Amino acid sequence: MTAAAVVPFGARLAAAMDDHGPLCVGIDPHASLLRAWGLPDDVTGLREFSLRVVDALGGRVAAFKPQAAFFERHGSRGVAVLEEVIAAARAAGPGAGTLTIVDAKRGDIGSTMSAYAEAFLADGSPLAGDALTVSPYLGFGSLDPAVELAAATGRGLFVLCLTSNKEGFEVQHARTSVSPGADGGAGGTDGSPRGATVAALMAARAAVLNAGAEPLGSVGLVVGATIGDAVAATGTDLVAVNGPLLAPGVGAQGAGERELATTFGAARRAVLASSSRAVLAAGPDPDALVAAAAAVAGEARAALR
Repeated sequence: MTAAAVVPFGARLAAAMDDHGPLCVGIDPHASLLRAWGLPDDVTGLREFSLRVVDALGGRVAAFKPQAAFFERHGSRGVAVLEEVIAAARAAGPGAGTLTIVDAKRGDIGSTMSAYAEAFLADGSPLAGDALTVSPYLGFGSLDPAVELAAATGRGLFVLCLTSNKEGFEVQHARTSVSPGADGGAGGTDGSPRGATVAALMAARAAVLNAGAEPLGSVGLVVGATIGDAVAATGTDLVAVNGPLLAPGVGAQGAGERELATTFGAARRAVLASSSRAVLAAGPDPDALVAAAAAVAGEARAALR
């Protein structure tokens, strides 16, 4: 994949959402799901489960989101299965296959972040999908190696912003001693409180990176679908982000039409609803997986219209 040969991730994702609906299916091989499918909780079961999902839904949904932790728990052989899943998704469906967002939530500083970027975003790396989730909590600037490499290779990033875990507010709702400047940078050089929340600051930085992109930029945010009024409470401007909003929590975790509309408001057309259990629980029958994914995608499309 090279910058000259590929359409930026944001544009490719927008087209996939138009074609298949705003649904990303998480590939989360929980031990309980493997058992429910009649599979062993080992590398053999991991591989069969994951590839069955790709085989059934490739070319039918906008994206897959394999959760790296469930592969890493099986050691090097599990990571090899993740590589196989990424390759299979790339071959599944017409053209360039089905988009893959690797949910690894990497975040570090300096050469370590550069190494993570090379692992998950560099051309030729077997772990490189189409996008990567990243954590900005060592400072948004710590993500620069990932931002730069993603832009150079036409890939995307999803930056954690407003998550649904109960501890998230301790950081994301905290008010910083700076505020986003007009260029998305930090204001308040005297250190005086300006009242910006961390979540609002992260959204402002993403907005700068996406400025002028059509139809969507390639630096998105992770915003939980079940966070209620947190967007308004933190003063986070999701419309200005001009990038995709990955929304975990659709379906089994409780977010339906009302929750999606309430949380995202005028930004809902940029939302990529993520669902795993609501779809995967229908397996292992491939027709049942297809039906479940179509139902969740239809509900998300109606809610986000």
